[in-house]
Amino acid sequence: MEKTTASIYDFPVYYDLVFGSDCAAEMAFLHDLFERYVDGKVKRLFEPACGTGRLIYRLGREGYEVSGNDLNEKAIDFCNKRLERHELKGRAFVGDMSDFTVKKPYDAAFNTINSFRHLPTEQAAIGHLKCMAEAVRPGGIYALGLHLTPTRGEASDEESWSARRGQLAINTFMWAVDKNPRKRMEQFGIKFDVYKPTGHLQIQDVLKLRSYTAKQFKELLSAAPQWEAVETYDFHYDIRRPIKIDAETEDIVVILKRK
Repeated sequence: MEKTTASIYDFPVYYDLVFGSDCAAEMAFLHDLFERYVDGKVKRLFEPACGTGRLIYRLGREGYEVSGNDLNEKAIDFCNKRLERHELKGRAFVGDMSDFTVKKPYDAAFNTINSFRHLPTEQAAIGHLKCMAEAVRPGGIYALGLHLTPTRGEASDEESWSARRGQLAINTFMWAVDKNPRKRMEQFGIKFDVYKPTGHLQIQDVLKLRSYTAKQFKELLSAAPQWEAVETYDFHYDIRRPIKIDAETEDIVVILKRK
């Protein structure tokens, strides 16, 4: 077995399989959100921290004009080559999700898998919400998903899942390495065990994520008055079952509507 310590984002083929192999629930949920919460028609979509474009690619195949941004050039290259190969409308670009502009506002935006927490400071998080307010038209929405830090009960600190495509199979394991509530910084180890006909590769990385309690996240949203939080869901992605955030809540998708 070959082992390497590297950024998981530098392996877009593996990353796309790990995080993009089961998008059906997210896709159905996004369609429900567009229908319920967006004023007017939805034609143009944007995903900050889009990575390999696992969602915008699939939405592009449905006829939407799609775009997104990400700091990782390899992920953006993978994303755009796939959009080009399938002759889909729109392209992603390399950029900081807390400091960017778009030429024309979008009808809706989404960031569903905790990428928001990569922003290391309150200033960067506020900058992101303000950039997104410029990127989404009035009456549009931004579906923002993240893990909160519960203030009651035990947090879920480990997760594992598997994905397969053809002769490529990947087992993923994620675990807590360090948590610092005072600095509001958490570190999680993540491991890809990649199995191919030619051998076994193990990739290890450490993700550094800013933490949010329910109170801290509410305070953050108050700093971006361009948005109204109209509803909250969890990672079951069921529009029939909105949730109320309490001290034990971990996974949320808050629906922000552009005023």
